[in-house]
Amino acid sequence: MEKNKLHIYSAIVVALVTVCYHNALQCGFVFDDISAIKDNKDLRPSSPLSNLLWNDFWGTPMHKEGSHKSYRPICVLSFRINYGLGELDPMGYHLVNIILHAVVSVMFLKVCTLFFNDTTSFIASLLFALHPIHTEAVTGVVGRAELLASIFVLQAFKSYIETTGKDQPIDWFHLVMTMMFVSLATMCKEQGITVVGVCCVYEVFIAQKLSCFDLLQNARLWLSGKVPFPGALKLSFYRILFLALGTFLLLAVRLKIMGSTLPVFTNFDNPASQAQFPARHLTYWYLLPINAWLLLCPSKLCCDWTMGTIPLVESVYDPRNLATVLFILVLGSLVLYAVFNSNHLSRQVIMCLSFLVLPFIPASNLFFPVGFVVAERILYMPSMGFCMLVALAFQLVNEKFGAKRHVFAVISLLLIAYGSKTFMRNYDWKSEYTLFESGIKVNTQNAKLWNNVGHALESEERHEEALQYFLQASRVQPDDTGAWINVGRAYKNMQDYEKAEEAYRHAITLMPTVVPGKMYTTRIAPSYLNAYINLANLIKNNNTRLEEADTLFQRVLTMRPDLTTAHINRGDVLLRLNRSFEAEQSFRTALEHDQDNADIHYNLGVIYLDRGELREAFQYFNKALELNPDHIQALFNTAVTMQESRNPGLRTEATRRLKKVLAQDPHNAKAFFNLAALAMDSGETDQAEMLFKKALEIEPLFRGALFNIALLYSNNNRSREAVPYLQTLLNAYPRHTKSWILLGDIYINTLKQVPEAKLCFQKTVEIDPTNIQGQHNLCVIYVEEGDLVTAKHCLEKVVQMAPGERYIRKHLEIVRSRIEKQEKLKLKNKQINEDKHNNSKRFGAK
Repeated sequence: MEKNKLHIYSAIVVALVTVCYHNALQCGFVFDDISAIKDNKDLRPSSPLSNLLWNDFWGTPMHKEGSHKSYRPICVLSFRINYGLGELDPMGYHLVNIILHAVVSVMFLKVCTLFFNDTTSFIASLLFALHPIHTEAVTGVVGRAELLASIFVLQAFKSYIETTGKDQPIDWFHLVMTMMFVSLATMCKEQGITVVGVCCVYEVFIAQKLSCFDLLQNARLWLSGKVPFPGALKLSFYRILFLALGTFLLLAVRLKIMGSTLPVFTNFDNPASQAQFPARHLTYWYLLPINAWLLLCPSKLCCDWTMGTIPLVESVYDPRNLATVLFILVLGSLVLYAVFNSNHLSRQVIMCLSFLVLPFIPASNLFFPVGFVVAERILYMPSMGFCMLVALAFQLVNEKFGAKRHVFAVISLLLIAYGSKTFMRNYDWKSEYTLFESGIKVNTQNAKLWNNVGHALESEERHEEALQYFLQASRVQPDDTGAWINVGRAYKNMQDYEKAEEAYRHAITLMPTVVPGKMYTTRIAPSYLNAYINLANLIKNNNTRLEEADTLFQRVLTMRPDLTTAHINRGDVLLRLNRSFEAEQSFRTALEHDQDNADIHYNLGVIYLDRGELREAFQYFNKALELNPDHIQALFNTAVTMQESRNPGLRTEATRRLKKVLAQDPHNAKAFFNLAALAMDSGETDQAEMLFKKALEIEPLFRGALFNIALLYSNNNRSREAVPYLQTLLNAYPRHTKSWILLGDIYINTLKQVPEAKLCFQKTVEIDPTNIQGQHNLCVIYVEEGDLVTAKHCLEKVVQMAPGERYIRKHLEIVRSRIEKQEKLKLKNKQINEDKHNNSKRFGAK
């Protein structure tokens, strides 16, 4: 293809990709994006970059049983870069995916020109760019694994072409580069390794222009010793051997990283994998025409094809077997034509088939089970071969019948249909609700879809609606433990605890029964044990059933001793049972199974904080923050402890941590309150006032904020402004003695309203007769009223209550002194009066 034409075609392809996928920028994170991006700690800068080499696609260590064994460090690295640039803004992630799809489409166009004429290559690339089957790979952010792998696959193939040819010596540089690109492709998606097979097909059938007849004849002559091994084939053999050894080494490394174990899938993920012969094999073969039909007619697309979407083919008499037979006949005919002929068309066909069939093999279930029935995104690479075949078919029709106009019209209609379907399908990926609702329209027998719509509604706190979807999931798949767990959680959210408990107990009845000699870990998915955990967490809210909750957690741990969540939740129950040291042991056991779990370190910190061992508590809190710098509880608790220490040197760090809490939770009233307390400690009264008011905006009856803002006003000669806050507080919390005392002080000292002050102090001692300050202030009121005798008796009583308080003794002495002076004054006045009386008598006698 001429360079200018290639640039024009490439520009058209990129433009069409942009037009069809620009609305994907409006989509959020949905489905697997949540686990792979939002919940994946490996994307955070705080997580060591080296973790990408040892953790799976979802951030779980590869050696763990719960790992999906999806080793895609390059893809995760691209997510990490996205996170570094825009954190969790989905637009950036979707933009990168669209750009990558455009790049793949242009690279695919260039590869097609190696086998087809310009027009056919252009048609194939347009079909690929617009095919609706790609929406899951492009609009779903986790589909980036397919996009990146495809780029390296195409680059590996192009590099291999440079190293081979008829009678061409080995170009070791490009051969090594080929293996490097294969490795990179495999570290993006497992399918990437299949490009080695494509290269081998190219080597034999294209570069050396052989057919199966040629291979068989050469092999027969060489084995009979009649002719030496051909030199050209020897070079091909060396190239293929190099690729084979490199592939073997790559697989060995991959297996080592996986911990030499395969992922564990449930029968709901892939029902056929648990079926017996012949159902398993008939179903697996039937899935081949299903995938072919999705490529041929992508009218009904669905994000999830697991569970009951495609019922098992349990008999050879099932009419669906006809589709399998037809598919095998068509594909077999193409394969036979391609490998047993040696002409230009057969070579074109064999390259179409190699790109179609080989990348699909890892997901076919034919050699090992996978965790899905059908997955649209895994058709991204195989669709290259499909688009080549369709474009070639149009070329042949045009050449044979000369129907250029008709062919052009059909192609145009097909491209318009594909582009329109892709554009509209993108809207389904806008949110989890829209995505799973669209899936239910296609697959009504998939309980997972009903559950997921329920989850989407649940996240919006639409619990009654969510319940209906969970119940429908349980009807569609009555033995789905997860559905009944969801039903229980929905009832719990609706505060119908009795029905929630019934649902959890029903979920437990669906657990497999004990099989002697067989480990639970091989039969029960950890998520299903949530039935026990959720039930225990439900009943532990009743303090009389804490022991029962503990028994449930212990039962879970007999089945899965490594289940971290069970150890953590049991530790919480033990704390509430005042069995602190057993709780500590429970958390430490959890830590043995998951040393990088920030929550466990946090819980141990709480234990030591309750014991008053601040140094140890801080060590665990800081470890939690080291593992998860955004751990909101650890940030808050450490900040509060720093603030309460009254250490001026810790105020800056405490402030920083509280601000980090607010960055995650802008409506955290407690964080605003403690920031205000820090401001008060620093003498920043204006700042403290503003922060207290912020806390009260969020939580108008926040007792601590109401009292402290009143105290702030009182201490800064603004006592009148404190009164409304204290009155609000006392209306809500009428037994808050400190507020009664402060309000009484304001009445007597500022407002000079002695009766109102007296009522405040009387209320204080009524609530708490042992309150020294309230009793003392009431004594002061008696003094203000001039009732010194009552005041003296009152103070004498208070002195007995608090014999060590000097100020009370001093006040008592003052009152006694005043009473004594009054007595003396009375005696003096009495003497004067008597003298006057006597004098008047004397004068009268005179």
